[in-house]
Amino acid sequence: MLRNFLRSHLATALVFAANACHGADAQTPTQHIDGPGWSYFRLGNPNDIQTPTRPGIVFEGGGKDVNDAYKWMCKRSGNGDFLVIRATGTDTYNPYIRRLCPAINSASTLIITSKRGAGDPFVRKTMMNAEALFIAGGDQSDYVKFWQATPVNHVIDHLARNGVPVGGTSAGNAILAQFAFSALKGSVTSHQALSDPFGPHVTIDNGFLRFSPLLTSRITDDHFVTRNRMGRLVVFLARIALQGGARRPRAIATDENAAFLVDPTGKGRIVGKGAAYFVSTPGKPEVCQPGTPLTFKNLQAYRITEGGTFNIRTWTGTGGTAYAISATNGAMSSSQAGGSLY
Repeated sequence: MLRNFLRSHLATALVFAANACHGADAQTPTQHIDGPGWSYFRLGNPNDIQTPTRPGIVFEGGGKDVNDAYKWMCKRSGNGDFLVIRATGTDTYNPYIRRLCPAINSASTLIITSKRGAGDPFVRKTMMNAEALFIAGGDQSDYVKFWQATPVNHVIDHLARNGVPVGGTSAGNAILAQFAFSALKGSVTSHQALSDPFGPHVTIDNGFLRFSPLLTSRITDDHFVTRNRMGRLVVFLARIALQGGARRPRAIATDENAAFLVDPTGKGRIVGKGAAYFVSTPGKPEVCQPGTPLTFKNLQAYRITEGGTFNIRTWTGTGGTAYAISATNGAMSSSQAGGSLY
């Protein structure tokens, strides 16, 4: 097994060297290395470069990827090395990103499938060399199980704090803030969560990532309208307000086919066809107990679509719609005409 591992690394090193001698462009074959608990795929220049970067955060809601979000990250990377990390899946992001951003040095995917892989020096070094880092979709419980308290989550924090743009979609979006729905017991619907806020599927992680004060006391959600997740988000906020040490937790939720792009000042805008929702709490819930439907009233929601903006530092928006939502004995209601939650 060791001989095969070394042979794989030697063969890959020879491919890297050959490409370096002849230059690298969009037609360069993918370079592939496997290690213990990880697989690495690189498309583009095999040599690392360093470029000036500008910080930013992408919250993508899942579904169809939004081209403008990746172009925005490429630009903020200084056309350096764009790295996608994930726990399952393939390297399909590499050619997609190279087509969108032909000037970048490389597009790579690092699939990290275990705690052992997350602690491997190659994984840490590869991540540290990234000028843009994106967390793909999948199952966020894998990210919590494999990456928490390892160099992976520490490097994500380090990169973001040092000006590298970061982002995520679906499960990757779900772990960006201080609080995260970890899905360690599987997913949960709004109906299930509202019926019992302490049910076994309502699992909330605190502090997996802590790379920005903009995301302190925040939680994110995705596939938001498509999967009717407003109710469960209100439950998450109730639990955080009750137990998480956050006096007035807030949420950033993005629907499918949309991305919310945030600059270092906290100001963000939507790209794509969907919407983003920003929900703030008035304090602690009225009733949040095991086995009892939730009552949590007068949360404030703000919805923006393309053309609107929202500042997650000041928690103010322009061009959007403000309304109130409540959960009463497990039933959701809204101040909007017709009672729409969205």
